[in-house]
Amino acid sequence: MPRYGKVSKRKIPGDAVYGSPVLQRFINKLMYDGKKTKAETVMYAALTKAAGILKKEPLEIFQMVLDGVMPLMEVKSRRVGGATYQVPVEVSKERAQALAMQWLRDAARERSGKSMVEKLSAEMIDALNNTGGARKKREDMHKTAEANKAFAHFRW
Repeated sequence: MPRYGKVSKRKIPGDAVYGSPVLQRFINKLMYDGKKTKAETVMYAALTKAAGILKKEPLEIFQMVLDGVMPLMEVKSRRVGGATYQVPVEVSKERAQALAMQWLRDAARERSGKSMVEKLSAEMIDALNNTGGARKKREDMHKTAEANKAFAHFRW
């Protein structure tokens, strides 16, 4: 972390099948112990399975799922005069996308099921139907931000 100047964002190339940098970022988040091939296999199989059920394009499904899970607001802790307040702040597009990917991955991993392919495809379908763990996480964050609206003036 430099003291002066700005850190430039690394450009992530698109994934092998669809050429989407967003999908490649999700595959990177899904990966365990550097096993990218396994993460790609799981992701593409889950997308194919979800596309077969929903009868839509796989990349379109993934984008709709991410848009449905991305938060608009989040709360940040601010310490003011000895008290800590949860201050609601708007989320940038990149952070919202990163949070949505993390929530989707974690919700899929926590599901009960046989394989990660089944769990991930089921979580994506649930997210499109406004249910599931990732969607619930988003709703909980929005509720927290709404409840703490009174502390919005501490934002800086």
